[in-house]
Amino acid sequence: MVKSGAAEIASRAGFVVQGVGLSMAGAAILNDVTLSFPRGQMVALVGHNGSGKSSLLKILARQHQPTVGSACYDGQEVSAFQDRAFARKVAYLPQDIGVGADTTVRELVAFGRYPWHGALGRFSDIDRSKVEEAIRSTHLEHLADRMVGTLSGGERQKAWIAMLVAQDSECLLLDEPTAALDIAHQMDVLSLIRRLSREKGLGVVIVLHDINMAARFCDHIHALKGGRSVVSGTPKEIVRSEVLRTIYGVDMDVLPHPHIDAPLAYVR
Repeated sequence: MVKSGAAEIASRAGFVVQGVGLSMAGAAILNDVTLSFPRGQMVALVGHNGSGKSSLLKILARQHQPTVGSACYDGQEVSAFQDRAFARKVAYLPQDIGVGADTTVRELVAFGRYPWHGALGRFSDIDRSKVEEAIRSTHLEHLADRMVGTLSGGERQKAWIAMLVAQDSECLLLDEPTAALDIAHQMDVLSLIRRLSREKGLGVVIVLHDINMAARFCDHIHALKGGRSVVSGTPKEIVRSEVLRTIYGVDMDVLPHPHIDAPLAYVR
């Protein structure tokens, strides 16, 4: 791949990280990572466990401050944004979500409007409209009055995604949103995210373990290994035997998918 200059990258990317390093408790988690995340595209972060995927996503989400380097959104350092201004642009869904079980789906989705009206602000007709639109767009109308704690894993993930949609941001940051789901719910949730990205022009940065899911649903893939960026490209550029060996350290073969225009990888 031909690398672009910082100015050119910033002009076509939502997030840009330049020379990012992260150390915690004396251990290097990320080292000299430079990547861009094009606007309106669904971009996967892949790699083995401990490669730094979630840590990089947390830097984008302002949950971690890089030790060195910079992380920018819309040409501005993420640390320079006011909290509510950043939340109007970027929505983040972490791996571990320990709240919300005792609310209804509609109440949970309404939490996404906080950046627009504030803790003491009145819930306006626009807020209500955005909540109902988010529920419709994620096909949760029949569950809107159910308690979140009574939902299946896939339904619960869709409810949280609906909350992010109601947040009305430009970009979603999703940390392994399908990790605890069966294959049917994985397909359902990733299909939903892909559709929302297309219909609403949302940028999506998503951490995934399954390279085949990344190839099927994402426009672009960044692979990390040992805290470093090792390769970036389209699914067809990444899902190749020699590239997968570089990423995962195991021998894998690749076949064309019989039904869609995406490569399919398997371990030898």
